[in-house]
Amino acid sequence: MIILGINGSPRENGNTAAFVNAALKRAEELGAQTRHIWLGDKVISGCKGCYGCTHAKKCVINDDFALIFDEICAADGILLGSPVYHASITAEMKALLDRTGFSGRWSVNTMKRTGEAYDWGSCILSGKVVSPITVARRTGQTMAFAELLMWATVNDGIVVGNSYWNVGMAGKGGTMDAADDVEGMSIMQGLAERIVHVIDKLSK
Repeated sequence: MIILGINGSPRENGNTAAFVNAALKRAEELGAQTRHIWLGDKVISGCKGCYGCTHAKKCVINDDFALIFDEICAADGILLGSPVYHASITAEMKALLDRTGFSGRWSVNTMKRTGEAYDWGSCILSGKVVSPITVARRTGQTMAFAELLMWATVNDGIVVGNSYWNVGMAGKGGTMDAADDVEGMSIMQGLAERIVHVIDKLSK
Protein backbone atom coordinates (compact mmCIF):
# COMPACT_ATOMS: atom_id res chain seq x y z
CA MET A 1 0.00 0.00 0.00
CA ILE A 2 1.08 3.57 -0.65
CA ILE A 3 0.30 6.36 1.79
CA LEU A 4 0.90 9.92 0.67
CA GLY A 5 1.41 12.76 3.13
CA ILE A 6 0.81 16.24 1.74
CA ASN A 7 2.28 19.08 3.75
CA GLY A 8 0.45 22.32 3.01
CA SER A 9 2.63 24.51 5.21
CA PRO A 10 4.81 27.21 3.64
CA ARG A 11 7.51 26.13 6.13
CA GLU A 12 9.34 23.04 4.92
CA ASN A 13 10.41 21.55 8.25
CA GLY A 14 7.83 23.11 10.51
CA ASN A 15 5.30 21.67 12.91
CA THR A 16 2.95 20.40 10.21
CA ALA A 17 5.79 18.41 8.67
CA ALA A 18 6.59 16.93 12.08
CA PHE A 19 3.05 15.66 12.64
CA VAL A 20 2.64 14.34 9.10
CA ASN A 21 6.02 12.62 9.27
CA ALA A 22 5.14 11.02 12.61
CA ALA A 23 2.13 9.37 10.99
CA LEU A 24 4.10 8.33 7.91
CA LYS A 25 6.89 6.84 10.02
CA ARG A 26 4.41 4.69 11.94
CA ALA A 27 2.79 3.61 8.67
CA GLU A 28 6.21 2.54 7.37
CA GLU A 29 6.78 0.50 10.52
CA LEU A 30 3.55 -1.30 9.70
CA GLY A 31 4.71 -2.12 6.18
CA ALA A 32 3.36 0.74 4.07
CA GLN A 33 5.28 2.63 1.43
CA THR A 34 5.10 6.36 2.08
CA ARG A 35 5.69 9.63 0.27
CA HIS A 36 5.83 13.15 1.70
CA ILE A 37 5.14 16.08 -0.60
CA TRP A 38 5.79 19.63 0.57
CA LEU A 39 3.73 22.23 -1.27
CA GLY A 40 5.93 25.14 -0.22
CA ASP A 41 8.39 24.71 -3.09
CA LYS A 42 5.74 23.93 -5.70
CA VAL A 43 4.01 26.31 -8.08
CA ILE A 44 0.28 25.59 -7.91
CA SER A 45 -2.05 28.38 -8.91
CA GLY A 46 -5.67 28.45 -7.86
CA CYS A 47 -8.42 26.88 -9.95
CA LYS A 48 -9.52 29.31 -12.68
CA GLY A 49 -12.98 27.79 -13.12
CA CYS A 50 -12.27 27.51 -16.86
CA TYR A 51 -13.82 24.03 -17.16
CA GLY A 52 -10.99 23.04 -19.48
CA CYS A 53 -10.72 19.79 -17.54
CA THR A 54 -14.22 18.78 -18.67
CA HIS A 55 -12.92 18.48 -22.24
CA ALA A 56 -9.23 17.66 -21.76
CA LYS A 57 -9.98 15.17 -18.93
CA LYS A 58 -7.13 16.75 -16.98
CA CYS A 59 -6.25 20.16 -15.58
CA VAL A 60 -5.10 22.45 -18.39
CA ILE A 61 -3.10 24.86 -16.20
CA ASN A 62 0.63 24.31 -16.75
CA ASP A 63 2.42 24.24 -13.40
CA ASP A 64 3.48 21.67 -10.77
CA PHE A 65 -0.04 20.39 -10.17
CA ALA A 66 0.07 17.48 -12.62
CA LEU A 67 2.98 15.75 -10.87
CA ILE A 68 1.23 15.92 -7.50
CA PHE A 69 -2.06 14.79 -9.03
CA ASP A 70 -0.30 11.69 -10.37
CA GLU A 71 0.97 10.92 -6.85
CA ILE A 72 -2.56 11.32 -5.47
CA CYS A 73 -3.93 8.95 -8.12
CA ALA A 74 -1.31 6.32 -7.23
CA ALA A 75 -1.88 6.49 -3.47
CA ASP A 76 -4.15 4.24 -1.42
CA GLY A 77 -4.19 6.62 1.53
CA ILE A 78 -3.76 10.39 1.70
CA LEU A 79 -2.89 12.54 4.71
CA LEU A 80 -3.79 16.20 4.24
CA GLY A 81 -1.70 18.29 6.63
CA SER A 82 -2.16 22.03 7.05
CA PRO A 83 -1.38 24.65 9.66
CA VAL A 84 -4.33 26.79 10.67
CA TYR A 85 -4.30 30.30 9.18
CA HIS A 86 -7.19 32.43 10.45
CA ALA A 87 -9.28 29.30 11.13
CA SER A 88 -8.64 27.94 7.65
CA ILE A 89 -6.24 25.78 5.66
CA THR A 90 -3.38 27.44 3.77
CA ALA A 91 -3.71 28.94 0.31
CA GLU A 92 -1.30 26.30 -1.01
CA MET A 93 -3.47 23.45 0.22
CA LYS A 94 -6.70 25.09 -0.97
CA ALA A 95 -5.33 25.54 -4.49
CA LEU A 96 -4.26 21.89 -4.66
CA LEU A 97 -7.57 20.55 -3.35
CA ASP A 98 -9.74 22.71 -5.60
CA ARG A 99 -7.93 21.57 -8.71
CA THR A 100 -7.73 17.94 -7.57
CA GLY A 101 -11.46 17.90 -6.94
CA PHE A 102 -12.30 19.29 -10.37
CA SER A 103 -9.74 17.21 -12.26
CA GLY A 104 -10.59 14.07 -10.31
CA ARG A 105 -14.30 14.42 -11.06
CA TRP A 106 -14.19 15.47 -14.71
CA SER A 107 -11.49 13.02 -15.76
CA VAL A 108 -14.04 10.21 -15.39
CA ASN A 109 -17.40 12.02 -15.75
CA THR A 110 -19.08 13.97 -18.53
CA MET A 111 -20.45 17.50 -18.31
CA LYS A 112 -24.22 17.52 -18.74
CA ARG A 113 -26.17 19.94 -20.88
CA THR A 114 -28.60 22.46 -19.43
CA GLY A 115 -31.71 20.64 -18.27
CA GLU A 116 -29.97 17.30 -17.81
CA ALA A 117 -29.46 15.86 -14.33
CA TYR A 118 -26.23 14.40 -13.02
CA ASP A 119 -26.03 10.76 -12.02
CA TRP A 120 -22.55 10.80 -10.56
CA GLY A 121 -20.36 7.75 -10.88
CA SER A 122 -16.94 7.48 -9.32
CA CYS A 123 -14.05 9.92 -9.33
CA ILE A 124 -10.30 9.63 -8.95
CA LEU A 125 -10.57 9.79 -5.15
CA SER A 126 -13.22 7.05 -4.90
CA GLY A 127 -12.21 4.40 -2.40
CA LYS A 128 -9.07 6.18 -1.23
CA VAL A 129 -8.59 6.57 2.51
CA VAL A 130 -8.25 10.27 3.35
CA SER A 131 -7.50 11.88 6.70
CA PRO A 132 -6.95 15.51 7.72
CA ILE A 133 -4.21 16.73 10.05
CA THR A 134 -4.36 20.33 11.27
CA VAL A 135 -1.88 22.21 13.41
CA ALA A 136 -2.49 25.38 15.43
CA ARG A 137 -1.00 27.21 18.39
CA ARG A 138 -4.28 27.26 20.29
CA THR A 139 -7.49 27.38 18.29
CA GLY A 140 -9.08 27.55 14.83
CA GLN A 141 -8.69 23.81 14.35
CA THR A 142 -12.37 23.01 13.91
CA MET A 143 -12.97 25.09 10.79
CA ALA A 144 -9.76 24.01 9.06
CA PHE A 145 -10.34 20.37 9.99
CA ALA A 146 -13.89 20.60 8.65
CA GLU A 147 -12.67 22.03 5.35
CA LEU A 148 -10.48 18.99 4.79
CA LEU A 149 -13.23 16.59 5.86
CA MET A 150 -15.76 18.23 3.54
CA TRP A 151 -13.34 17.94 0.63
CA ALA A 152 -12.68 14.27 1.35
CA THR A 153 -16.35 13.34 1.57
CA VAL A 154 -17.55 15.24 -1.52
CA ASN A 155 -14.79 13.54 -3.52
CA ASP A 156 -15.86 10.04 -2.42
CA GLY A 157 -12.94 9.47 -0.08
CA ILE A 158 -13.13 7.12 2.90
CA VAL A 159 -12.51 9.02 6.13
CA VAL A 160 -10.90 7.10 8.99
CA GLY A 161 -11.78 7.89 12.57
CA ASN A 162 -9.38 8.03 15.47
CA SER A 163 -9.40 8.15 19.26
CA TYR A 164 -9.32 11.95 18.97
CA TRP A 165 -9.29 14.53 16.18
CA ASN A 166 -6.02 14.52 14.24
CA VAL A 167 -4.81 17.87 15.53
CA GLY A 168 -1.49 19.11 16.81
CA MET A 169 -0.86 21.98 19.21
CA ALA A 170 2.41 23.75 18.44
CA GLY A 171 4.11 26.91 17.28
CA LYS A 172 3.82 29.59 19.95
CA GLY A 173 5.69 32.55 18.55
CA GLY A 174 6.56 30.51 15.49
CA THR A 175 8.44 27.91 17.52
CA MET A 176 9.12 24.50 15.98
CA ASP A 177 7.96 22.50 19.00
CA ALA A 178 5.64 19.79 17.68
CA ALA A 179 7.64 17.12 19.50
CA ASP A 180 6.53 18.65 22.81
CA ASP A 181 2.90 17.80 22.04
CA VAL A 182 3.08 14.26 23.38
CA GLU A 183 -0.65 13.67 23.02
CA GLY A 184 -0.67 15.02 19.48
CA MET A 185 2.17 12.75 18.46
CA SER A 186 0.33 9.80 19.97
CA ILE A 187 -2.76 10.73 17.96
CA MET A 188 -0.70 10.61 14.75
CA GLN A 189 0.54 7.14 15.66
CA GLY A 190 -3.02 5.95 16.12
CA LEU A 191 -4.09 7.56 12.87
CA ALA A 192 -1.42 5.68 10.93
CA GLU A 193 -2.43 2.39 12.51
CA ARG A 194 -6.07 2.91 11.56
CA ILE A 195 -5.28 3.96 8.01
CA VAL A 196 -3.07 0.93 7.41
CA HIS A 197 -5.72 -1.34 8.93
CA VAL A 198 -8.52 0.06 6.76
CA ILE A 199 -6.50 -0.03 3.54
CA ASP A 200 -5.52 -3.61 4.29
CA LYS A 201 -9.16 -4.61 4.79
CA LEU A 202 -10.27 -2.81 1.62
CA SER A 203 -7.66 -4.66 -0.44
CA LYS A 204 -9.01 -8.10 0.49
